[in-house]
Parts: sequence; C-alpha cells; structure tokens
Amino acid sequence: MKFGMSASKFMNKCITLAKQGLGNTYPNPLVGSLVVYNGRVIGSGWHHKSGEAHAEVHAISSVSDRSLLADSTLYVNLEPCNHHGKTPPCTDLIIQSGIRHVVVGMQDPFEKVNGRGIQKLHHAGVRVDVGIEVAACRELNKRFVTTIEKKRPYIILKWAETADGFLAPRTKTKNEPVWISNLLSRTLAHQWRAEEQSILIGKQTALDDNPALTTRLYNGPSPIRLLIDPKKEVDRKAKVFNPDQKVIVFTANKSRTEDHIEYVTIDFSANGLQQILNNLYERSVQSIIVEGGSITLQHFIDSGLWDEARVITGQEKFEKGITAPNTTSFSAKPNATTTFEGDVLKQWVNHLAH
Repeated sequence: MKFGMSASKFMNKCITLAKQGLGNTYPNPLVGSLVVYNGRVIGSGWHHKSGEAHAEVHAISSVSDRSLLADSTLYVNLEPCNHHGKTPPCTDLIIQSGIRHVVVGMQDPFEKVNGRGIQKLHHAGVRVDVGIEVAACRELNKRFVTTIEKKRPYIILKWAETADGFLAPRTKTKNEPVWISNLLSRTLAHQWRAEEQSILIGKQTALDDNPALTTRLYNGPSPIRLLIDPKKEVDRKAKVFNPDQKVIVFTANKSRTEDHIEYVTIDFSANGLQQILNNLYERSVQSIIVEGGSITLQHFIDSGLWDEARVITGQEKFEKGITAPNTTSFSAKPNATTTFEGDVLKQWVNHLAH
C-alpha cells in the first residue's frame, strides 16, 4: 500500500498526540487518533489513562459536525480494539459513527486484537488501510511491543559517572547520594522515571544511598519500586519503602505481603534475573528503568537483558572509587550524544535485543 505525504503527516500527528499519555496508560499502549475531512483535521484525541476512553473515542467525540463523519477518514497509530476490556470495543464506535475509511499505522500484536479489529471493520464495509509510518509506530509503543514479543519488560539502564569513570566514592560518611550530574540532568532523569512503569535497584544502592526513587523534580507519576534484596538487609525505615508507591522486594526468604510492600521469593542460584523478569511480565509490567549500582547494572549488561542505556558523564572527578559498569559490549559509537550544561548524555540501543 502506497500512502501520500498527507497520510504520513496525519499519522505522525497521531504519534505526537499519543506521546502525551506516556507514563499514564500502563498496561495499555500509547494511541493517538485524528478525524480528517477533506484534508482538514476536525477531531483529535489520545488515550489518557488505563480504564478511560481510548483515543478513537476522544477523536470522534470531539467532532462538532457529526454529518461530516461519513465522508471523513479516521487515522490511528494502532489497530482499533475489538474486545471488551475496561471499555467497549472501538470498532463498534467507528462503525456506528458512520466513518467509512480508517488508516491504521500498525497492526496490534496483542492476541485479543491482532487483526481482529481490522477484520471487523472490513466486514462492516469500512475501508481499512494498514501500514504507514510503521517504524515510528513501533518505536512509540516499544514497551508494549517488547512485552508481547519478548515476554519481558522493556529495560532501560541508567547511570551517572564521573569524568574519570566512577559511579561513587569508595567510602561515604552519609547514606545519601553523592551527586555527579547537574540539576538539569537530574531533572531529566526524573522525567525518565515518570515515563517508565517501574524502577529497580539492588540492596547495596538502598543501603549506601537510601534513594527515594520518586519524580520530585518533575511533575509526573512515580514508578513502582523494585528492590533486589536476597537476605532482606534493607531496613524498613529506608526511603524505598515509603508508602507513596507500591514496592516489590525480590528476596530469597519467604515473606508475607504487608501494606504496600510485596515480597517475591526468588531462587538466586538459578538465573534470578530471568525469574524477576518473568514475574514482572506476569504482572503486565511493561518497562523498567534500572538505577542500581555497578553490580546490578553489570548483571543486566552481561546477560544482554537491556534495550536502552542512558549514561550521563558529569564534570566531577573522584580519582578513585566504585568503577562504572563495563560497556565494552556496547557499540563503539552511541546512537545519540547530548550535552546539558557541561554534562554529556550518551544513549545506546541494544539492537541485539530487538
């Protein structure tokens, strides 16, 4: 199917709309939609939050002159659903609205949809064109797609290191972070937290830094906190256990769930990392940002279980300390390099994981 420039333009607008839901729609995908009449956008919307109206509902509802719908085209970056979840099927609404032409960015890989929505629209006499800006549509929903195709969450590794390659000093006088990056970089890191469904650290980071793992520098939801603590060494008074968000502790000891804290027993002698990822997949957790220490990060790197790495290099030098993870397995050249008031952000994509 060949599409014109205008179709690409409208699909990219759908993608831009959909991005506004990032961090709030889990476990649902990011979806944006437009209603276009005679080359003009007359309706638009995006999926705001799981359990609320889908993008197509917002777009169709926003059209003031309903008589134009029969001669309009609906654009949507992901195949409309055809099943009853928390909301009714979008295919039914599209058919009832009188829209006779739908342009879909990519087919939905979710088993309850996966072509069924397109088929139902076809059977109702709606013309459906599929496959425009597919790469951009997949990139938009990389978390959702990875969970379905790889049966694990999308994994982002993030750390800050000094100009001479250290994560932290060898010894500290206080159980709190030693800042390597500047405020602008730290604010960006909190935005990243708001965009992901969960955040993971190991017990040593909890003991050494006592991080809160919130989005206090950015207006967005704080992610579910994940703690790897085989022997339950982290004190319940640690900030990671603050009651403002759910906490999942992966431990070797059987423990009863209490309040907002859930304990999950892992056999760390038998590929514990994969067990953790399996457990998160079963919970429909679509993404993790790993902000652990060198050992935790290196474990993900050595296992090849990562999709993106975001490394901030600050201007500080420690001369000695805890060495940053070994990135020799990364491609020699990062996919992107950005500077923030002296800090350098390098980003890698793990193509072997895709």
